[in-house]
Amino acid sequence: MLKDLFQKKRKYATIPSERLGRNDHVQEGDRPRREIPEGLMSKCSKCGTIQYSKELEKNLKVCPNCGHHMRLNAMERIRMTLDEGSFQEFDSDMISVDPLGFPGYATKLEQQKLKSGLREAVITGEGTIDGHPVVVAVMSFDFFTGSMGSVVGEKITRAIEKATEKRLPMIIFSTSGGARMQESILSLMQMAKTSAALARHSEQGQLYISVITDPTTGGVSASFAMLGDIIIAEPSAVFGFAGRIVIEQTIRQKLPEDFQTAEFNLQHGQLDLVVHRKEMRSTLAKFLDLHTDHEKEGF
Repeated sequence: MLKDLFQKKRKYATIPSERLGRNDHVQEGDRPRREIPEGLMSKCSKCGTIQYSKELEKNLKVCPNCGHHMRLNAMERIRMTLDEGSFQEFDSDMISVDPLGFPGYATKLEQQKLKSGLREAVITGEGTIDGHPVVVAVMSFDFFTGSMGSVVGEKITRAIEKATEKRLPMIIFSTSGGARMQESILSLMQMAKTSAALARHSEQGQLYISVITDPTTGGVSASFAMLGDIIIAEPSAVFGFAGRIVIEQTIRQKLPEDFQTAEFNLQHGQLDLVVHRKEMRSTLAKFLDLHTDHEKEGF
């Protein structure tokens, strides 16, 4: 009958088994499903290679196939960079509010906290790198795209002032989409505030190292990210003020494929070094060694 021709066929899946021959079949519903635990595997966003997440973490979240540096959150960066057990956080209870009553902002802040596990887009504190005491500020792109609002600017400023007071080197790891528009002018004011604090730090003859990670744009790139005595970037990190599309539409020209990458910026004099993540800690330690020797000699 015609209805028999249009009946839905049963789905079968071919599976290898010690009890089944190569051409034997088993109904899909007859075998137990194997569930892969969430987070067990990770996929490289650049080359698509799939690998065990634990192995990737051992490799500092650098793809072993193509060398792509995946994004880190602030705590991952701190664990990789500072001596174990040395980190003491500043201002951990400082959180953003909604100063302008921007629609939906308060709700988004709570969502970002749950999503990232962080209270803000930056963590600041004091610790050591290879025994050298430093003050650090480490930004996280996974909290509100690392945008700089009042609290981010205040925490970074306080950290710089603490470094100045204690006569310690300051290291800032930047990653940001720019100023946080939900705080308007209050956000833009942080550019001047952080820059002024760094100027006072410099006047005391103290070292400031800026480390740029992917991506660093907008108000952060136009303030403290570019004020380092030494400016370092991770490979292929995108760094610039306006976005590529905005610039192309403004100048009506096609930009180079590697435009705004760390390598492009190094070639054009915007950076001092491009450093692989595996060498970042040792590179920072070398600069701290030089700075310590410089101070001992009284220069």
